[in-house]
Amino acid sequence: MVETSPAALLNHLFSISRLLAGQLDFRSAIQAVSAEIAQILPHDHLDVCILRPDGQFHTAYESGIETEWGKQPHAPIANSPIRALLQGAVDHILTEDACTDPRFQFAGGFYKPIHDHGLRARIHVPMMVHGEVIGAFSASLQRAGAYGAEDVRNARYIADLLSPYFFALRAAEQAQRSAIIEAEARAREEGLRLGALKLTEALESERQRIGMDLHDQTLADLTRLTRHLERLPHDGPATAETLEPITRGLHRCMQDLRQIIEQAKPSLLQLFGFAHAVEHHLDRAIRDSGQSIDWTLNDDSTGSFDMLEPTVSIALYRIAQEAINNAVSHAEARRISVQLAAMPGQISLAVSDDGKGIAKKRTRIGSGIDNMKTRARLISARCTLAAGIGGAGTSVGIVLPLARARVAE
Repeated sequence: MVETSPAALLNHLFSISRLLAGQLDFRSAIQAVSAEIAQILPHDHLDVCILRPDGQFHTAYESGIETEWGKQPHAPIANSPIRALLQGAVDHILTEDACTDPRFQFAGGFYKPIHDHGLRARIHVPMMVHGEVIGAFSASLQRAGAYGAEDVRNARYIADLLSPYFFALRAAEQAQRSAIIEAEARAREEGLRLGALKLTEALESERQRIGMDLHDQTLADLTRLTRHLERLPHDGPATAETLEPITRGLHRCMQDLRQIIEQAKPSLLQLFGFAHAVEHHLDRAIRDSGQSIDWTLNDDSTGSFDMLEPTVSIALYRIAQEAINNAVSHAEARRISVQLAAMPGQISLAVSDDGKGIAKKRTRIGSGIDNMKTRARLISARCTLAAGIGGAGTSVGIVLPLARARVAE
């Protein structure tokens, strides 16, 4: 068992979140975070079992000791040593020695790797999204009796952090399989070459979309939270009151990941409309940054943004998020202004600041500008960069011709 302070635990959890970003397959994701997890939960073997959509089979992705579990693409849940957990019958499994524990040994059970590799001390906790078990997070040590109640608690924290990301990967994998099936059907009708080309384009487009969403939302939030965490040692001993906004921010990151993965319309857009969603993000970004920035949002669009087709509305919202994140995180601005407007035949969005301007900002934001331009191009909008408030800073402008936007009836 590793003794960790609340601040150190949060620091490790943030590091795990940052290491997950950009990992687009299950195996690389679990291997990328294994060393950081070891700072919280020591292990000789780590694995994540993800349930398949039919609920009858699962696939194990391992780090550390490689076992026969990781070599089976689809293993029956009925034969799993942790079937009770995967089926929701228990909320965790903790054992001092799995080699002698009768819970891991039953007729037909595939528990041979436990004995082959001496995986004695074991912890298993469910991975859950929206109240549904999507898999299990497991850690093992070859030394018997090495885990206790605090390790179970830490394993739950890790599982809660991994769950939305792996849920997203599973959703993306299912989408890719559907795309492959559709592409194969088209290939039979239109020729193998054309079908293969369409499949490649579809998968690359989906990959870019997930990458842009992770950059625009999750990484920006994690960067702000990490900076907040880095300031804690200078503010005196960590307390529940000082850690609460960081914990709240982490939960928001997890919720945002779920939305990205499910490819759902952002809930604020759906419930309250475009202007309110942008205003909420602007206010939250500034509050989480800890800076004193004056902001305004003027909506002269007469509801035009809420009449757009959902995919167009989401693209515009993501552009607004990125522009706001850049202004808050990189511009050193004192004022930020957002303007929504509607004119005959077109609508416009502008995010302006009075900061130090693009030329003087750090080069790492280039991908964010590229993302905004790419999103604008995909919906046939025009993206421009100009001087911001009072001739200083930056103004990101988007103009969308309504004739091209396929306004929803």
